[in-house]
Amino acid sequence: MSPLVLFASRVLSVSRRLVRTAASGLSPLLTPTPPGLPWVLAAGKKNLTDLPVLNEDELEEQFVRGSGPGGQATNKTSNCVVLKHIPTGIVVKCHQTRSVDINRKRAREIMREKLDVEYKGELSEILVRKKESVLRKQEKRRKVNEHLERKRLFKETLSEE
Repeated sequence: MSPLVLFASRVLSVSRRLVRTAASGLSPLLTPTPPGLPWVLAAGKKNLTDLPVLNEDELEEQFVRGSGPGGQATNKTSNCVVLKHIPTGIVVKCHQTRSVDINRKRAREIMREKLDVEYKGELSEILVRKKESVLRKQEKRRKVNEHLERKRLFKETLSEE
């Protein structure tokens, strides 16, 4: 199949999904927003669906000079984004890249995650996933230790014979 045909089929399947979800009223991207209230949806974290939506009117944004390695690229450019959520007072500082646009997007993603933790506490998706990850690591470490203990006992029994 030609690349053009593959591209067209993917576009059609995506547009069908969008129409289906729009008809059911589930997609926040396709629902109209009230006039004068711009909303920002963070991109990238596809499996984090219940994060709060940011209202741009509640955010205060500044661009400051970053710190750390990079020499003149960081010392003379103001590409570090400082984002403050006015109702809660949460401040996020993002200087991960040299691009202001990317830093703005990442700062908003981080802000959404922090607001989720602030509003939901122990029930937030971020904390639940971190706990699951810690439990998986502990279980894996326990299995490795059991396996090493069995191996040591097997070697001891072989050396006694």
